[in-house]
Amino acid sequence: MTYKTRQREEIAEYLASIPGKHVTAGDICAHFQTQGSAIGAATVYRQLERMVRDGVVQKYIIDEQSSACFAWLGAESCSDSCYHCKCERCGKLIHLSCAELDHIAAHLMEDHSFRLNTRRTVFYGVCAECAKEETA
Repeated sequence: MTYKTRQREEIAEYLASIPGKHVTAGDICAHFQTQGSAIGAATVYRQLERMVRDGVVQKYIIDEQSSACFAWLGAESCSDSCYHCKCERCGKLIHLSCAELDHIAAHLMEDHSFRLNTRRTVFYGVCAECAKEETA
């Protein structure tokens, strides 16, 4: 049984309020700081790791240059075939499930004897918001 603290509940409520969004521990700390909450960074990191261990939060490590991201596991949680897109401009991480990409993963296995780790597959590019800014 997991001991539930007020801080853990507040962090869980925040993550549940942004389903499908990936955030860093720093993003979470900044949120609570703007709310005037006294949840410290060490508490955020400790609680996130416990939530990952308990299976209520998913942790993503995309690359060496980026901080780990965390996402609430709810209705929109990543399945076994979940790919990620990372905006090279703003750093936004978008997760997507796509049958077309599943076909590529199957092709790699069948024709090249290579099993793709779909949870760690990242496509780099520019998100729609940043693309709009570039063309403006």
